[in-house]
Amino acid sequence: MSNFPFLSILTLLPLVGALVVAFIPSRKSQLAKIVALGWSLAVLVLSIVMWIAFEIGGDRFQFRESYPWIPSWDVRFTFAADGIALVMLVLIALLVPLVILASWHDAEQTKRSVPTYFALLLALECTMIGVFAAADVFLFYVFFEVMLVPMYFIIGSYGGARRQYAAVKFFLYSLVGGLFMLAAVIGLWVVGGRTFDWQTLVNADLDTTTARWLFLGFFIAFAIKAPFFPFHTWLPDAGGAAPAGAAALLVGVMDKVGTFGILRYCLPMFPEASRWFAPTALALAVIGIIYAALLAVGQNDLKRLVSYTSIAHFGFIGIGIFAFTTQAGTGSVLYMVNHGLATGLLFLVVGMFVARRGSALVSDFGGAGKLVPVLAGVLFFAGLASLALPGTAPFVSEFLVLIGTFTVHKTYAVVATLGIILAAAYVLWMVQRTTQGTLNPALTEVPAMQRDISLREKVVVAPLIALLILFGFYPKPITDVINPAVQATMQDVGTTDPAPTAVANGRTAP
Repeated sequence: MSNFPFLSILTLLPLVGALVVAFIPSRKSQLAKIVALGWSLAVLVLSIVMWIAFEIGGDRFQFRESYPWIPSWDVRFTFAADGIALVMLVLIALLVPLVILASWHDAEQTKRSVPTYFALLLALECTMIGVFAAADVFLFYVFFEVMLVPMYFIIGSYGGARRQYAAVKFFLYSLVGGLFMLAAVIGLWVVGGRTFDWQTLVNADLDTTTARWLFLGFFIAFAIKAPFFPFHTWLPDAGGAAPAGAAALLVGVMDKVGTFGILRYCLPMFPEASRWFAPTALALAVIGIIYAALLAVGQNDLKRLVSYTSIAHFGFIGIGIFAFTTQAGTGSVLYMVNHGLATGLLFLVVGMFVARRGSALVSDFGGAGKLVPVLAGVLFFAGLASLALPGTAPFVSEFLVLIGTFTVHKTYAVVATLGIILAAAYVLWMVQRTTQGTLNPALTEVPAMQRDISLREKVVVAPLIALLILFGFYPKPITDVINPAVQATMQDVGTTDPAPTAVANGRTAP
């Protein structure tokens, strides 16, 4: 089974599905939905088979495929997956069918083509899988840029009132970041032996100054994509304007390309530059945690609030990466997965509230739990998971990040913990103002607010709730997969974990 072309098929399958759905006549919208859902479930099944076939403790990169593309530039269609890429690929395959099911009526409300909307979701899945599966730097760059196109049209054509502004801002920010990466990719090809092969470039001998400039080009692109402070301003607009399902993919998966890119490309290819830039990256990450959390507290728009919480969460992922310890690195990758589950759930549930009320403003709710108690309970759980309550999956990853960072950077870890307190403030404020307290009389006049969670919506949220609880108590299935890849990345950087210390008789000893 190791010779089976998992990654190329996994990448192409959603693209074929997108073409099939796109050619379904608009009048057959129900058929388009069913076909899109069925196709996405086929991708999920294939990803599960690939997870089972992955050999823990085996080669660092598995399922490797390589096909000629542009021989004169030594560009190839090369795919490979380590543990970090594998968990992200399965996360994509899980979230897309849930998003399709959650978005069942979204396109119809915009009066635009239903088949086109679901075709764009499948096309987005293709590009997201491709960017995580690519093992050729040029191929990665191509998927990194093409990924913008379906999301741009989803936001611009099917989003909210400010959709055009948000779509253009999202596209321009990402395009500028892509230009920095393109310059770095070209420079890397020139000085790295005129090749785009990842393994060859990791072993290339670059002088210090060149490596630092190339690192900066990649880092800026990834910092914008993540986004890290101060490159974050596009996300609240895009997340606020996008349909809830698309926003779940935007924040739950697409933005992880930034943190994944740092782990896969910046750290192994430019180890000295990574260590040299680490203090700056850590400072930006910590500032982002506090700054975004403070802004989230003051938001009146539910989707913008969730977007700001994600910026704060990416700060935790950032400090986990640049702490350069195995614990923090494992916590960071685990955070990428758990954040996708928790924030994906939160965005989808917020979308259910918005669809009922016709508004995303917190002030337009109030006491909604009296009308939709089960849905309000799901929102409460999603909020608790987002703030990393013990017993939910994000707690494990946040704990690993903080404890792994504390061993080498105590100040950054202590300041970052303030973000946990602020997270409790903005999540509980959102839940209290939306579902608790005195019932807003206007809600009783909205027929949709009289309907609690439907069977379709239960099918959407149930898997995410189950996984958040499961991985909150038993994260071993994920950590076993990502640990070897994180350890190999730390070896590439040339860092080792600090020796454990013990305190005895008032003295600290190794």
